[in-house]
Amino acid sequence: MKWFFLALIIVPTLELTLLLWASDAMGIFPTLGLIIATGLIGAFLAKKQGLKALRDIQDSMGRLKPPGEHLINAALVLVGGVLLLTPGFISDAIGLSLLFRPTQKIYKPIVGKIIQKKMRVTRIIEG
Repeated sequence: MKWFFLALIIVPTLELTLLLWASDAMGIFPTLGLIIATGLIGAFLAKKQGLKALRDIQDSMGRLKPPGEHLINAALVLVGGVLLLTPGFISDAIGLSLLFRPTQKIYKPIVGKIIQKKMRVTRIIEG
């Protein structure tokens, strides 16, 4: 949890620094245009990849197979889409990397470990 709070301080600071640097280098209007363009492109890509992830989940369930990996793909696409809608260059880069299968392979082992850790810690209490 301490890493989460640290990230809440460091990441916005880095994002703001990069945005100020970009507006100084390119000008304010090109920087704003770039932010708006990445948001629109990100929304389009997230919708497209999200629908594909949904079809993959439906297909695997239709074949009576567990949709585990497809659910992880869908979660990565959702997080990537949210990051692309957030203004900033770092969040855009991470968001784009979460949308595509080749780079999702980098994140899947990390997400799998987090899920396994949470499953070990969680207890079921019967009432």
